[in-house]
Amino acid sequence: MQRIHIVGGGLAGLTAAVTAAESRAPVTVHEAHHTLGGRARTSDGPYLTNEGPHALYRGGPHWTWLEQRKLLGPFASVPPLEGTRFFFRRDGALRRTPPLPMLRLARRSPRQAPVDADFLSWATGQVGEEGARAAAHYMAVALFHHDPGSLSAAFVQERLRRATALPPEARYPVGGWAQLVDRMAARAWNLGVRIETTARVGPEDLARLRRSGPVIVATHLDSARTLLEDPALTWDSGRTALVDLALRTRRGDPFIVSDLDSPGWIERFTAQDPTLAPPGEQLIQAQIPLAPGTPRADAVRRAEDLLDLGFPGWRDRTTWRREALASGRTGAVDRPGTTWRDRPAVDRGDGILLAGDQVAAPGLLSEVAFNSGIEAAVLAVRQLGGTARETPRRTGTP
Repeated sequence: MQRIHIVGGGLAGLTAAVTAAESRAPVTVHEAHHTLGGRARTSDGPYLTNEGPHALYRGGPHWTWLEQRKLLGPFASVPPLEGTRFFFRRDGALRRTPPLPMLRLARRSPRQAPVDADFLSWATGQVGEEGARAAAHYMAVALFHHDPGSLSAAFVQERLRRATALPPEARYPVGGWAQLVDRMAARAWNLGVRIETTARVGPEDLARLRRSGPVIVATHLDSARTLLEDPALTWDSGRTALVDLALRTRRGDPFIVSDLDSPGWIERFTAQDPTLAPPGEQLIQAQIPLAPGTPRADAVRRAEDLLDLGFPGWRDRTTWRREALASGRTGAVDRPGTTWRDRPAVDRGDGILLAGDQVAAPGLLSEVAFNSGIEAAVLAVRQLGGTARETPRRTGTP
């Protein structure tokens, strides 16, 4: 019997599994790890840190997809601005507000921004260099890239507009992303999806699976390149140092510290979801993008400098610390002259399909994984001769 095989049990793989199974196609998910979720896993223990995404944006199509299936569960909103402390580092000092030109730029429609120009050049022509550089550095929150100003103006402006929307679009799964992953996995299981963990698939296994039906490779693009033995599967991504900290609570700790002097961002996740750390402690993450070849220690020093400004006495209050480097694992970025349509195609031919956050699908952050998972499932069901229940919604820059 023909069957759809999905390699990878992260957000893209689970989205593809649910979409295909809703069309009554037989589906098997092969996950190399002992748990599902990919980069949407939440760590065990008293500090519930996420390995990858942190926020769902309510304006995205995947929010509707999850809501229709009652998979959203409890979500926390961005705390009210009047009840939190949001700071910006400008000229080496903490300030309450960003430059006014940056705010004016954030209100510009993405349709005004050209695909072929770099963001910094275009934005400088719109509001001047100060506002343009501040906006580029601010976008570390959604791009994880060391030089957002060098990317396509259309690509960055769309994300700037959404990241600064009022009221904020960002929503946080209460208890971490593992809660959402568990709900998606339960939905897949109830639809009859066969889920196999600790099931690593190699090139020889792929050939065997392909004989029984379409295969959706829903892994990191580097892993897909190795599995499919296809050197063309490449696309630009970011390289970011992550510093996770648990601090004893101190009254007045900020919610956000955004570095406008260079790309960098610190967020206190327990401000919106206190369940992520034990009582009396706060969970914080600093993310500092790094240029290729720059040692992680440089980013850690920058993170500590930013912590010194925003969280006085943080060293004496630290109860737990973890550092990591996310290299090429923070989603696709589009350089001038390219859009999401230029990324590796979902349909690779011969019954092989791709899904993930660096392939040819629109969206912001994890939306790319959701959209590509839906599209891959639709195509796989059609290859089996069926009719998919739902086609992906197209959003994003043209």
